[in-house]
Amino acid sequence: MTVHPAVPRARSIGAQHPRVRDLLTVRKDGAPGRIMIEGTWEHDRLLTTESPIEALFWCPEAGTTYAVDRIADRATEVYRISEKLLTRVSRRTRSDGLISIVRLPVWRPQTLRFTNSSLVLVADGVEYAGNLGTLIRTVDAANADCLVLTSRRARPSHPAVYSASRGTILTTPIVEFDDVAAAATWLRGHGFQIHLAHPAASGSYRERTYDGPTAFVVGSEGAGLSKAWHEQTHEQGCGAVSIPMLGQADSLNVALSAGILLFEARARKEGW
Repeated sequence: MTVHPAVPRARSIGAQHPRVRDLLTVRKDGAPGRIMIEGTWEHDRLLTTESPIEALFWCPEAGTTYAVDRIADRATEVYRISEKLLTRVSRRTRSDGLISIVRLPVWRPQTLRFTNSSLVLVADGVEYAGNLGTLIRTVDAANADCLVLTSRRARPSHPAVYSASRGTILTTPIVEFDDVAAAATWLRGHGFQIHLAHPAASGSYRERTYDGPTAFVVGSEGAGLSKAWHEQTHEQGCGAVSIPMLGQADSLNVALSAGILLFEARARKEGW
């Protein structure tokens, strides 16, 4: 075993080390609750949070020493890897040699508290990790209270979610429900008006009032909202809204739609 003088705790390991196999599992999104973080700005963002760093993998030959000592101080385990091994485990064409395994925060529905100014986004059946990450980033940007996931296919632990969310997955509350009815019941229990985003809805989102706790539900990229959510429109406090399409396209990207709806409601609530 050898150590690097700049990071005395860094142990040199090879491809057969159990931690490398573990990293590859996380890289493939095979370890729910943990995420692979790679890159300089990604770690810069990580250091602004209190998220536990299980392991840091560092390749000095990749050319960066940025904050490696600070990251190492936070990490439970620190490993030095070769350029050849870095090429194997990296998700990038040109890596700067900083990769970590990080524990994702756990948020429970019963711990969240809401007010009349509360804003929630529900994402139903999201298929792509990049879109999930962008939705998380949008929730953060609109100062919404949380993201609710129903029937989700993309997992928050996919490495692409971290990049697309600009790291806000570590600070944005995300809760998941096994079925739509449970999510809708939870929202109604907190006094939310639930607005389903649907292109065919007769009412524009501009025609609604957003005085109390407000939730928007957006559907998957391909199939849109599930039948279970449409059935909720028969219940009190739930209706559909649309974003008028002024050109030839019949709909918008799910993350763009979510941004329009969230910022409209936020503007109304705060009197912009």
